[in-house]
Amino acid sequence: MAFQTFDDLGQHITRIDTAMVHEGLAACYLLRGGDEYAIIETGTHNTVPTILALLKARKIDLAKVKYVIPTHVHLDHAGGVGGLMQALPVATLLVHPRGARHMIDPAKLKAGATAVYGEAQFAEIYGDIIPVDERRVRTMDDGDEVTVGGRKLVFIDTPGHARHHFCVYDPTSRGIFTGDTFGLSYPPLTTVNGPFICPTTTPVQFDPPALKASIRKLLARQPQRIYLTHYSMVENPQPLGERLLTMVDDYVALAETVAETADDAALEQALMTAMREYLFRCAREHGCEMSDAQLEAVLGLDIQLNSQGLAVWLQSRSR
Repeated sequence: MAFQTFDDLGQHITRIDTAMVHEGLAACYLLRGGDEYAIIETGTHNTVPTILALLKARKIDLAKVKYVIPTHVHLDHAGGVGGLMQALPVATLLVHPRGARHMIDPAKLKAGATAVYGEAQFAEIYGDIIPVDERRVRTMDDGDEVTVGGRKLVFIDTPGHARHHFCVYDPTSRGIFTGDTFGLSYPPLTTVNGPFICPTTTPVQFDPPALKASIRKLLARQPQRIYLTHYSMVENPQPLGERLLTMVDDYVALAETVAETADDAALEQALMTAMREYLFRCAREHGCEMSDAQLEAVLGLDIQLNSQGLAVWLQSRSR
């Protein structure tokens, strides 16, 4: 079946592929309530034309988009915020209190990403990061609510992946937009045993106890479905959440074991080797029959990022 940039998931929610790096890596969502809309996650600045193309194709008045809502300010989730806000005349940006300043003045975000990728690769992956007028920014604390055409959205503070992370509960769909808090689950790894899910420990604020508490907080809502940024919707999330809790502990144990024998210079590479072996084994135990090369194509970027995040976490504990 041909890949779909836009996928209607029911409940008046459309999954939009952000086209970051490759298809099927990162998603954002268009949610409709009555005659109003919200965009949850934005992808990168390069994603903005794709989002606007969907609105145009559906003849949605740009003034009907009430909110832009990144779950946190990592650039695969919020890099497109500024460009999107420029295009949407009345939208309000809803953002975590710890992330708002980075949307108003993204200079540090841009400098950090440029330092990692270099200017050329930064431009290719992320495009740019546009500041947002602070008068159009509203911070959302734990338990805060808004309505989109009468459709209620509830904000849940969920540190652990990042301290500037919230999730968005939609009682209408009994679904939660979880950003990176509820891990990642790529459709090619789904088997007869269901979705394959695993935590994401992207640098630099991985906090295992906080992440486990946040996962439990989401499960306490007893959602019927989860809308993942990486990637799309998964249903029956209770057993997936229990699996995530176990895997967070496994990640910690893996990192601590590697740190016992690897010096600082070799730490990240050793973590990548151990993370690759662990996730490949878990995928195969789940019934995935992909080759190592195929698994690497799906999980390679996350193996690298998870290992970097675990290295930062180990180093922060030793200070």
